[in-house]
Amino acid sequence: MTAPTNTITSATPNVGVREDLENAIYRVAPEETPFISNIGSKKATSTYHEWQTETLATPDATNAQLEGDDYTLSAGNLTTRVGNYMQILAKTGGVSRTQEVVDKAGRASELARQKVLKTIELKTDLEIRAIGNYASVAESGATTRKTAGILAFITSNDNRGSGGSDGGFSSGIVAAATNGTQRVFTEALVKSTLATAFGNGAKPTQAYMGPTHKQQFSAFTGIADIRADVSGTGMATIYGAADVYISDFGALTLIPHPYGLTRDCVLVDPKLASIATLDGLKSKALASSGDNEKFLLTMEKGLVVENQKGHAVIADLT
Repeated sequence: MTAPTNTITSATPNVGVREDLENAIYRVAPEETPFISNIGSKKATSTYHEWQTETLATPDATNAQLEGDDYTLSAGNLTTRVGNYMQILAKTGGVSRTQEVVDKAGRASELARQKVLKTIELKTDLEIRAIGNYASVAESGATTRKTAGILAFITSNDNRGSGGSDGGFSSGIVAAATNGTQRVFTEALVKSTLATAFGNGAKPTQAYMGPTHKQQFSAFTGIADIRADVSGTGMATIYGAADVYISDFGALTLIPHPYGLTRDCVLVDPKLASIATLDGLKSKALASSGDNEKFLLTMEKGLVVENQKGHAVIADLT
């Protein structure tokens, strides 16, 4: 039965009804920065930051000398100079005077809200650059200065698909690796890569990968039991994921990356990677061109891979 004639209902136009709008804003977007959050930090003092690496001679089981012998000097242990560019990252925004003064739901200041969101975006921009396969670029004319990502640095402990090749540091620039034929992610690839890394002295403790490869890793037969013991009448818990992989060479913490990796799994020693800061996050008011407020957010940072031999990559995964 319908309502009697002239009954006022919620469907009747009525200017006195208040809107029911929550005083909150809900955001669902990938905003984590696990890689740059887990590695170290340091200060840069120029747009091109440099550091040195060194190595030891291969152990020699035949190192036996004659009694009273006279010696020729061994080859010196020289250092290698490595570097990466600092990259300027920026975000801008603007809000009208009216938008700033009207009564708003979920925030007191639209200008402040925009600055918070743009700061998060700046950090995710740095994250995806630092963990990716990106070459370093020197500024020239209209070409902007860019920092190289960790996947471009790794040349010693690499496991690539057919046709793939290393990038690496040479003559002041880090070149990006060349993609090879993609293949299925298997535990055998992990084991062989870890064995190579161990033989070169590497001790990675973190493994970063995309969501698909994290699920594949969790299905490896070598993970721990997927059921937890319970007592009494409690309900059993079945674990569908692996968070730590215990290998022959130590434990790897498995870290899924929501947006930075799609075809590679990078094994990282966080003690041998850092973000260098030439200039931290700065907020600057831009000249107004009308009835509004504008802002510029900047930071200038770059990736430092203290020694690429400390890391490893399993590349070209499907």
